[in-house]
Amino acid sequence: MSDSNVNNGVNVGALLAARDALNESPEGAKFNWRASCKWINGTHSKSSVKGYHGLGGEQNHKTEFNFDVDHPEVFAAEDNGATPVEYVLVGLASCLTAGVASVAQNRDIQLKSVEAKLEGEMDILGILGGDSDVRNGFENIKVTFDIDADASQEDIEALVAQSQKRSAVYDILTNPTNVSVEVK
Repeated sequence: MSDSNVNNGVNVGALLAARDALNESPEGAKFNWRASCKWINGTHSKSSVKGYHGLGGEQNHKTEFNFDVDHPEVFAAEDNGATPVEYVLVGLASCLTAGVASVAQNRDIQLKSVEAKLEGEMDILGILGGDSDVRNGFENIKVTFDIDADASQEDIEALVAQSQKRSAVYDILTNPTNVSVEVK
């Protein structure tokens, strides 16, 4: 990290060193993220994340992360977890927020608080098969940040813009991604 007194908990020096090393050995930058999902009952399932491939080999998180996924009672379900679309919002919020912290650290901006609120509008007639002209996914997503930092409003807006520019989840949601589905 730099010699500044800013500490947002991000080791920017290590991130920049990793970027430089991967520029010299780009094959290590190829990652394969994985998740698995097992059906429990009804619309309830449990997804997990443990290992991934990156830096030229197999890697593991310190622990396996588990996520209960379900639909709310208003969909005649048991409401045992967040819905899949809510997890998409969580992923976007978390990715953008991590980016804000990283960019702020790199720019010597001390954060006091960061809160992101997300709303995704969806017409569920699409997923229910009630109207084939209605798309199944979000019609739009609104992200609103409330950031308190030792910086001007212009600098805070620049933090968010840079985070958005570098966010993997934002990219996934705003650009086409090839998805293949197979049955064994």
